[in-house]
Amino acid sequence: MAFMSFLGRVLFASVFILSAYREFNEFGLDGGPAAKAIEPKFKTLAGHVKTHAGIEIPELEMKYLVAASVAFKGVGSVMFIFGSSIGAYLLVLHQLITTPIIYDFYNYEHDEEEFVQLFVKFTQHMALFGALLFFIGMKSSLAKRQLKKKAPKAKTT
Repeated sequence: MAFMSFLGRVLFASVFILSAYREFNEFGLDGGPAAKAIEPKFKTLAGHVKTHAGIEIPELEMKYLVAASVAFKGVGSVMFIFGSSIGAYLLVLHQLITTPIIYDFYNYEHDEEEFVQLFVKFTQHMALFGALLFFIGMKSSLAKRQLKKKAPKAKTT
């Protein structure tokens, strides 16, 4: 059973590892194509947040956002493979920040082709987000259960 769990974590993390590897190789001095693709979407999201929530998102250089994304995916994936909750938290943070920026289906009408494609990708990434939350929940519940089983009994004299 332990091998199956490890294999499942490897297969799950491979999505993030391959993505981080590709972005790392394309990074360059300006953040690569990922930074160029994210910039207009980030500005649109910042405009929506300012309009609807009244919160102004500070200006960021996209190459730093892409670098953080690569780092979170790379380090988080490796830690996740070995069963670390910290790795899962890094991947959760990555998903939480980047998914609404990259898959901006909310900027399109329902009958447009882009809406359907982006919405499908968005829901797939939300499923990954849910799986990470499930892992974190199971990991913490197993730790609590093991603590209860190993509680020392008081000795009577």
